[in-house]
Amino acid sequence: MSKRDLKKYLTELNKEQLEEQIIELYEKFSPVKVYYNFVFNPKEETLLQECKLKISNEYYPVKKTGRRSKPKMRRSVAQKYIKHFILLGVDPFIIADVMLYNIEIAQTFSSEHLIKQELFFKSMFNSFEQAVIFLIANGIINDFKTRIISIHNQSIKQKWHNEPEFNAIIERLEY
Repeated sequence: MSKRDLKKYLTELNKEQLEEQIIELYEKFSPVKVYYNFVFNPKEETLLQECKLKISNEYYPVKKTGRRSKPKMRRSVAQKYIKHFILLGVDPFIIADVMLYNIEIAQTFSSEHLIKQELFFKSMFNSFEQAVIFLIANGIINDFKTRIISIHNQSIKQKWHNEPEFNAIIERLEY
């Protein structure tokens, strides 16, 4: 069904029928329920704190009773939240904060632990590049410039082998 056909169908329904359909969608489909719950009660700060806790748990897991958990360092956890936040229409400043926090916590971890996986560094660069693109697209690059430069400086300080790639992005930003 095309969007035009859907509009035509909806205009043929009366108010009660429309309400019934929306309630049915709300009850049947979890994404619809999540969307309406967010729209009517955003609690963006709570979402942000929950998100940051999950991301930090990837690098600094909470100890389970009796045994120590091993860090998983999965970028996908942050990416899932970022995608979800974009779908919900969360404030771009909060999304940008999550994007940069993900890189910053990974850099904190890598400053304390030797990381040999090439994929970690490539992944962090991809996150950095995506964050910069997002910041530019939303016109908020200047609000986060200090954090971007700090991330770049950490890549230099920690001698990340892909630091020149970080540097190339920084050079393009300077005007």
